[in-house]
Amino acid sequence: MAEKVRTRATLTDADIDAARRAAEEEALIEPRAAAARYDRESGRILVELTNGSLFGFVPMGVYNLDGATAEQLAAVEVVPGGEGLHWEELDADVSVPGLIAHRLNLAAWAPKFMGQRTSPAKSAASRANGAKGGRPRRDAA
Repeated sequence: MAEKVRTRATLTDADIDAARRAAEEEALIEPRAAAARYDRESGRILVELTNGSLFGFVPMGVYNLDGATAEQLAAVEVVPGGEGLHWEELDADVSVPGLIAHRLNLAAWAPKFMGQRTSPAKSAASRANGAKGGRPRRDAA
């Protein structure tokens, strides 16, 4: 059965409240920009995050920022909600969480600290479970 398309006219107050709560929860988890500026001396774009941290990056290698002038880079704007950065003249938009994850190479090193998705021990346990018929069923209580 096809899912019904929701429009602004069909949204209920409960739908809107749920969307606001979800956005507030994401704002607590994801890094968001409070302010951004271009630092000419270091050649970096500095992003102050809502948690008080400061993140800086060189524009080289960022889509549509390569080859931009200092004046163009200085025209950085924080999008409402702080989820991204925008340069009107360069027609460039950058996701703050995506930029940080990419620049810090989170996919490569974060599993070391946060638990690997796969490991020899997990593979062995999965094979042993498979030999027993798979994941044990949850008792329906």
